[in-house]
Amino acid sequence: MKNPLHSWFLPCVLVLSTWGVHAEKADRAKPMNIEADALRYDDIKQLSIFTGQVVLTKGTILIRGARLEVRQDPQGNQHGVVTAEAGKRAFFRQKREGLDETIEGEGETIDYDSLLDTVKFIGQAQLRRYQGAKLNDEFSGGLIVYNNLTDVFTIDGAPGAGAKGSTGQPGAPAGRVRAMLTPKTDPALAPAPASSTPLRISPELNDAKR
Repeated sequence: MKNPLHSWFLPCVLVLSTWGVHAEKADRAKPMNIEADALRYDDIKQLSIFTGQVVLTKGTILIRGARLEVRQDPQGNQHGVVTAEAGKRAFFRQKREGLDETIEGEGETIDYDSLLDTVKFIGQAQLRRYQGAKLNDEFSGGLIVYNNLTDVFTIDGAPGAGAKGSTGQPGAPAGRVRAMLTPKTDPALAPAPASSTPLRISPELNDAKR
């Protein structure tokens, strides 16, 4: 029988509030730094378009893609939309606050809104949580919305008619959501370490052979 945690198919919409994302709150106020091959800036629209191997950093946030459109409102709030090259996915990473944990996500398009403090992964979307270098939880679907303000994220397997859903993710057909959850370990219930005492022959067994 297969482990249900490794092939758990969920309804089209999944809402988890107990995962406790808690990403770095200070990232919202950090400056947005961007590198790319080219930039086109429209001062009237307050629109910057970066193209070619785009790398965005903002505090602990790292986003990579092929094209990035950034708008800024009069209050200084930034809204960025990153798209990947054809056949690839854009990449997102952010550290969790006060913990040695990291959130990573991918999608054909990544939509970041500093005002709402949300990140949307659109098309072939995937979200992962690491403890140190160890993968703990993994989710995939057609659309993932991660809200840092409410510590809630939602996953939708079919965000629209004709959408590809989670096709391409192992075990998850189009229109479905897939999740892999690692059980939380209680240190008190951890098995005792194996004894390092070397094995020896029992005297009773030796006597029985004589």
